[in-house]
Parts: sequence; structure tokens; C-alpha cells
Amino acid sequence: MATTLTKDENDNEDYVLAKSLGGGPLGLGDPDDRSLRKAEREILIPAKMKEKAKRLICPTEVKDFGECAKQQGLMMPFMCRSKAWALESCLKAAYADPAFINLCTEEFLEERSHYRRTGVKAKEKKKDAIL
Repeated sequence: MATTLTKDENDNEDYVLAKSLGGGPLGLGDPDDRSLRKAEREILIPAKMKEKAKRLICPTEVKDFGECAKQQGLMMPFMCRSKAWALESCLKAAYADPAFINLCTEEFLEERSHYRRTGVKAKEKKKDAIL
């Protein structure tokens, strides 16, 4: 159900965005808009980068650190320090790579554009593909 931010007295539709910001086929925003809001730039895209880096760029470091943490339990902060440093350096290198940043930004913009066109979120699309 959409959250009402603006509503005219003669209008019975609910809008996610203000009418001045809305548009597009479902009133969710212009699908072709390439500008990024502050929250997208500072929160959503870095979260996507973190998830992709752990899954695609540094999977061995993540696996090694996870196994060490399981084995060491409470001593993990002391015993797994070298694995944590390896993971941290791998992630920092990924976050500093301009090509990786652009890849994640473009992927985010494509997902947002698809959502604005269809109203289907990326997580819902993945869930339907699994089922």
C-alpha cells in the first residue's frame, strides 16, 4: 500500500512521491531520471557495493574469516585478527575501485528504473524467480 505524501481533495489516488517529484507510468517517479538522492548516494549504493564485494570480489576472505570466527568463538577478536585485516583490505580495495563504484551505481539505477516502470521491487523479482 502506498504512503500518502500529498493528496488533493478531488483526487482519490495515493502517491509515494509528491506530484511534483512523481511521474512515470505508476506515479513512482520518472523511470529515465538518472539523478541520485542523498540517501541513495550515501546509503543504498554503498550497501549494494558491500553486498556485491563480499559475494563477488572477496568471497575467499569472507569464507576464511567466517570459518575462523566459528572455530574461535569468544577468542575471535584476538585469534582472527589477520583474517579480519585481509578481509578489510580486500573490501577497501573494492570500495576504492571507480569501475566497481560505477558498476554498482548503474545496477542500482537500472533496478530503480525497473521499479518505477513496473512497481515490482528487485527483492520481489528475485523471490518470484526462486518460486
